[in-house]
Amino acid sequence: MPVMETENSNTPRAEELKQLANEAFKGHKYSQAIDLYTRAIALNSENAVYWANRAFAHTKLEEYGSAIQDATKAIETDPKYSKGYYRRGAAYLAMGKFKDALKDFQQVKKLCPNDPDATKKLKECEKAVMKLKFEEAISVPESQRRSVADSIDYHTVGSGPGSSYVSTKVTAVSAAAALMAVLVVYMGTKAATAVAAAALAALLMVLLTFRWARFNDTKSRTLELEVEPQYTGARIEGDVVTLDFVKKMLDDFKNQKNLHKRYAYQVVLQTREMLRALPSLVDVVVPEGKHFTVCGDVHGQFYDLLNIFELNGLPSEDNPYLFNGDFVDRGSFSLEVILTLFAFKCMCPSAIYLARGNHESKSMNKIYGFEGEVRSKLSETFVELFAEVFCCLPLAHVINGKVFVVHGGLFSVDGVKLSDIRAIDRFCEPPEEGLMCELLWSDPQPQPGRGPSKRGVGLSFGADITKRFLQENNLDLVVRSHEVKDEGYEIEHDGKLITVFSAPNYCDQMGNKGAFIRFEAPDMKPNIVTFSAVPHPDVKPMAYANNFLRMFS
Repeated sequence: MPVMETENSNTPRAEELKQLANEAFKGHKYSQAIDLYTRAIALNSENAVYWANRAFAHTKLEEYGSAIQDATKAIETDPKYSKGYYRRGAAYLAMGKFKDALKDFQQVKKLCPNDPDATKKLKECEKAVMKLKFEEAISVPESQRRSVADSIDYHTVGSGPGSSYVSTKVTAVSAAAALMAVLVVYMGTKAATAVAAAALAALLMVLLTFRWARFNDTKSRTLELEVEPQYTGARIEGDVVTLDFVKKMLDDFKNQKNLHKRYAYQVVLQTREMLRALPSLVDVVVPEGKHFTVCGDVHGQFYDLLNIFELNGLPSEDNPYLFNGDFVDRGSFSLEVILTLFAFKCMCPSAIYLARGNHESKSMNKIYGFEGEVRSKLSETFVELFAEVFCCLPLAHVINGKVFVVHGGLFSVDGVKLSDIRAIDRFCEPPEEGLMCELLWSDPQPQPGRGPSKRGVGLSFGADITKRFLQENNLDLVVRSHEVKDEGYEIEHDGKLITVFSAPNYCDQMGNKGAFIRFEAPDMKPNIVTFSAVPHPDVKPMAYANNFLRMFS
């Protein structure tokens, strides 16, 4: 009986804390909301609403692993509480786990059969799962996959007949794969194979006839075509990307004008060749008396990227930058961001260094907007091309042998040496475990040791892990990005780790500052510069994102 009285006496205070947490949430103060919900849970852990609300706050901070844990606790506390399944389904969705999300939204529909919102979200989730199954059916095994970059010659993109060239083989194989997938669904494997073979033969005949006619008409597809005279945007003369071209391109982007596909191909393909030649861990040397700037996530916020250049100067050999991953997704000017960074890389390779983030991947781009944006502004071919180039991005950098820069964080095992990172075969989509995964996904934690990832991928690591890694590799500092911070940065782990995040007012709602770090050689002490968001055209974040995900944004 005394226990019951204690619980009853705690209930009003727990409700007060929940109300305060709700207010913090409305003000986009999600970390504060999590703290207040946590205090409410400590007073009354049998209230499913507290768990579900905290799950929602974790989702807003992209802490999907923690959101799933809290939502699961809400379900265990009250199996009939539909919001628990709803919050867990949304978190699964954000991680790209559509099949798990579908199960939860089926349960929401079961509990709320007359709720039109639940019906709508279930239908969208079913569509997402069906699309995933279709893509799996037509996918080509990695060992048989051909490089789309090798099928592109940017000189053949311009005015005249058939100005956007894709080889007959690529067209035929793609069409046949799609046909095969549909036939398998409706006819079974054996019958589908026979019908598809006949259809493919007919398709090849049509394509070859068309190609021969086009060859006779244009004399040769290898002739270099001219860019349309009506195109008034930035132009590359010959094969050299110049500062004048980049400046003109930036002005065009600022005015929401697109770059011609020919030049977009040229920039991306030239960048690919440079990135392929780099090791997975790049050593950067900053001469004495010179400086070097490290930027964190930009996430498609092009106008804030321009502001960085206004504050700190354009990239050049004397003003070099490292952009530490997550160039794209969420922000709706991701294409402008990536083409800008790639163009500077083409102009002067030592002016800009680029590291891979967890969002430079097919799975993230499919959900968070970059794939849709590229398809809308350029073409499907560019979607595949960017996916290839992202696999060429280095995973980490070491500046002057002292500063280790990586997008995510450190490792689930001790004893990892820089040579181990150099040895990683990075030319693939990020795996779900191992060194490469952890470099892209892990986060620091305040407590020592290691813990589960709040994101559901990678891990959390403490100050002792950071200290040991630095000592074993004769380093002084870890710089990483990957997390939004109120001031644009945070210094942790006894000053041995700095998080830098360069997308202010992230997603137009977080209210955070952005930051970048300038290092001066030879002492390499970090000088942190913060800045606020600047206005941008009225195109909302996530404008090109997965339709289903936008329903939860």
